[in-house]
Amino acid sequence: MGVRGVGVDVVDVARFQLALTRRPRIVGRLFTEGEQRDARAKTERLAARFAAKEAVMKTLGVGVGSVPWQSIEVVRLASGAPTIAVHGAAAELAARRGVTHFHVSLTHSDLSAIAMVVGSDDAG
Repeated sequence: MGVRGVGVDVVDVARFQLALTRRPRIVGRLFTEGEQRDARAKTERLAARFAAKEAVMKTLGVGVGSVPWQSIEVVRLASGAPTIAVHGAAAELAARRGVTHFHVSLTHSDLSAIAMVVGSDDAG
């Protein structure tokens, strides 16, 4: 496996909840319908998905706002394990960086949500 990039992000769940309370429509801007469904309106699950999106951007060597939020999607496999799908601008950026696969790990508690992402040039 050829590692092309690594990213990690931590989200404070309480601060994230405050942001969602102040701007409830932001959920629709940040998350796909599938992500919203999988998170089942649980703030810590949304926060983990948000952390994953930021970690993907770091993996690709860019900052927040470089690609649309919904162009990075956390998808649950049949096993329940998360994976990353990229669309549009994020897919184009990944291709330019030589990233063909993202390996992701998510965890959360009531206090924080963490995502670790490794971008590689194969699925290994």
